[in-house]
Amino acid sequence: MSSPVINCRGVSKTFQQGNAPVHVLKNVELQVNEGEAIAIIGASGSGKSTLLHILGGLDAPSSGEVDVMGQRIDKLSALEQGKLRNRALGFVYQFHHLLPEFTALENVAIPLAIRGETTVNAKERAAIILGEVGLAHRLTHKPGELSGGERQRVAVARALVTHPACVLADEPTGNLDRGTADQVFALILELNAKYKTALVMVTHDPTLAAKMQRTLTLTDGALR
Repeated sequence: MSSPVINCRGVSKTFQQGNAPVHVLKNVELQVNEGEAIAIIGASGSGKSTLLHILGGLDAPSSGEVDVMGQRIDKLSALEQGKLRNRALGFVYQFHHLLPEFTALENVAIPLAIRGETTVNAKERAAIILGEVGLAHRLTHKPGELSGGERQRVAVARALVTHPACVLADEPTGNLDRGTADQVFALILELNAKYKTALVMVTHDPTLAAKMQRTLTLTDGALR
């Protein structure tokens, strides 16, 4: 039996608001297995994005442990965390965060270039996955020349181009109209299944959450 892709044990997160502590996460337990698709739902401000950031090593827990591919990501140096994220994780956000001066092809090739692949190989792989998300005809277009749905497809391609063990998605369709959101979400699930990539998605949309294999609710800092 393979080890979990992400294992989160007893994670708590407390912020200071003036003199008062705010307990956002309380003793959260979560195991994410290979190829698993998990939705995390909850009210606005319930800590969903905070949890996702902790799972990806973008924020540190106040207490508890997070393993990514068997490594304690919260105990690694910033450089080591970056290398592990580049190797094992992909990220998709509500806003695409594409670099405006780069083409779709260049944006998607960036994670591979960071990994040390040659420009030729990085662009070849980027072109392949952009074709898989239906954008083979838009490789040389910059974000400002793309529609909202196309920009989000580029963001999905960028997250998956390294074939990560897990994609962490924070409201990935929240900025799109319903029709485009459904198309992008279907694409994410299709690629999730094709590459056996685990998927943890934060969403406020119960319709999308219902299409995932497992749905967990974050309430009063606890994940149920």
